[in-house]
Amino acid sequence: MLLVTSRGTGRWVIPKGNIDPRLSPHDAAAMEAREEAGVVGALSPVPLGSYRYRKRRGSGASLMADVEVFPLAVSEELDSWKEQGERERRWFPLARAADVVDEPDLRDLIRSFAPADFRAAIRRGRQAGMVAKDSGWGSMFGWFQRLLPRTGNFFELFEAHAAAVQAGAEATARLFAGGPAAAEHIREISEREHDADDITREVLVTVRKTFLTPFDRGAITALIGALDDTVDEMQAAAAAVDLYGLNDFAPEMRDMAALAVDAARLAAEAMPLLRDVTRNGERLHELTERLIRIEGHADEVHAAGLKRALRDHGTADTLRFVTEREIYKHLERIIDAFEDVADEIDGIVIDHA
Repeated sequence: MLLVTSRGTGRWVIPKGNIDPRLSPHDAAAMEAREEAGVVGALSPVPLGSYRYRKRRGSGASLMADVEVFPLAVSEELDSWKEQGERERRWFPLARAADVVDEPDLRDLIRSFAPADFRAAIRRGRQAGMVAKDSGWGSMFGWFQRLLPRTGNFFELFEAHAAAVQAGAEATARLFAGGPAAAEHIREISEREHDADDITREVLVTVRKTFLTPFDRGAITALIGALDDTVDEMQAAAAAVDLYGLNDFAPEMRDMAALAVDAARLAAEAMPLLRDVTRNGERLHELTERLIRIEGHADEVHAAGLKRALRDHGTADTLRFVTEREIYKHLERIIDAFEDVADEIDGIVIDHA
């Protein structure tokens, strides 16, 4: 994770600032990241969370400020940027980044990126967990589940597939950022989709050959199928961009591609947690809630993009409108497929945790 120093005290912070009334909150966050840290990339319109801290004003007053945090997947570090001479920037391992910031809530948000250190970020009630504790059923089932032999390499395959999906999503975001390297991004998306197909076939072969599987066979095939649908739709979107020769993309298209990056990151974080659903059920549920929230926000972005396309091209350039509508359809299907992934994970958690 990239942090910068504050101008006043030199402590480690994330880029932040006031929202320009002409910008959306996530666009303002992207601007602050560029000006303060000299980085650009795919930024999700859905905040990861929020935190509060005291900000000292010029008058001497120390007032509470609420900060919404948006995840940004850095694709480029600029050689020069606006506040280069006023701040230091540095990449930290996640655990170290959490240690060096001062705000407890921000520390928890940073830790929530790391599968091994997620519990401090969870603020939900634990009623279901208390029921399992009181009855002894939850711990007994977890103990019995860990005694069962594990045949087949399903978990490794899930994680490898999620890594391919995440790489495909990042390539999709680069494609929709525009620029002269579109052909390279389209090629990478296609290659990632082929990698994912190979893994899917291996899962389907393995599930037929394996006597004892960690989950119901139907759950395994449904989960890998939902994951594969995400990258299939990425390839379909890239193919449409290639077919129509588009090189200029609306802000809503870029936002939806950034949402796909964030959704892919959440899915990739979820896969290793499936190795012990009983212990990780709470975190898995939190991740699926985030995926569903992303899908809901994507619907709003999709509607806004279609309205923009109709307004700009509906009568003057009907072909352009039809083309953009086709692109939006594929982008929407990417996010819908991630919601299906969330549903499949939730089903596994319900059945096994």
